[in-house]
Amino acid sequence: MIEIDGSRGEGGGQILRTALGLSCLSGKPFRIVNIRKGRKKPGLAPQHLASVRAAREISGAEVAGDREGSVELVFSPGAVTGGDFSFDVGTAGSTLLVLQTIVPALLFTRKESTIAIRGGTHVPFSPSFHYAAFVLFPMLKTIGCVATVAIESYGFYPRGGGKIRAEIHPAKGVRPLRLVERGKALAVRGVSAAGNLPQSIALRQRDAAIRALRSRMRAEPFPVDIEVLSVPTPGQGTFLFLSVETEHSVAGFASLGERGKRAEDVGEEAAAALAAHWETGAALDPHLPDQLAPFLAMCGEGSAFTTSRVTEHLVTNLWTIGLFREFRCAVEGKIGEAGEVRIN
Repeated sequence: MIEIDGSRGEGGGQILRTALGLSCLSGKPFRIVNIRKGRKKPGLAPQHLASVRAAREISGAEVAGDREGSVELVFSPGAVTGGDFSFDVGTAGSTLLVLQTIVPALLFTRKESTIAIRGGTHVPFSPSFHYAAFVLFPMLKTIGCVATVAIESYGFYPRGGGKIRAEIHPAKGVRPLRLVERGKALAVRGVSAAGNLPQSIALRQRDAAIRALRSRMRAEPFPVDIEVLSVPTPGQGTFLFLSVETEHSVAGFASLGERGKRAEDVGEEAAAALAAHWETGAALDPHLPDQLAPFLAMCGEGSAFTTSRVTEHLVTNLWTIGLFREFRCAVEGKIGEAGEVRIN
């Protein structure tokens, strides 16, 4: 039984999600204590319970402590076989974080899997649908892990009600990722969207983003194409997502609208994040390394990549992965600054 201190490092829900995914993949049971100990509301929230229940369903696991507010959980998985699954977060909690939990195990079954998840698709403190569709899953494909994701309904905080559907294809193995140089820029693409709100908000978000990009990245001659959408949702919300495509990689940045936040601020926020990344010369954005790390730790060859910001999220996730699988890693660069990561 692997023992995990959930207050280690970043101390958030990612420790639990990574442990669940790798436990299902490896068949190793674990006990985690001090779940989200430093948070305002410690313990399991509905978002985390959705991930626990998804992992339990795909593996037939025996689970103890899976109740709201619990700071301790014991998880003993069975065999993962793949198939068709449907989950409901029940709140505006992130559908993508639930998907992130179970993808590693489902990729290494012999059967294709389809997954439908209801909940939030564009909510704070989690990757959005567009990040998964246009950054994470394309980068996973480059290392031999093929999955696709589609959206049927958009879910914003606090209403939720979004729905995504993913297809996971069995992987034969993992290829190394060697992305120290990103290559020249090809284009910036994006989506500015509003749900059950005037489309003029999405237009203002787009225009502000374009102005900010042109101001901060004058020396870069690549085209900028931001699509404006009116999206179906049970609630209300807006977002702007930007991706910068280069010869060797893609990086993504998003900003969410909220009551009292100017549409121009939404556009400028995403553009500023993209420009800050670009100025470092790094290949990967700050959010991708910790999401790729569980897969790269399974590869028989060494990986190396640069990132525009080393995060505590990444360092904590590398520690969690090491509890389930022997591998070597090195992180050059201070937390909060650009750096290089090697995984062997």
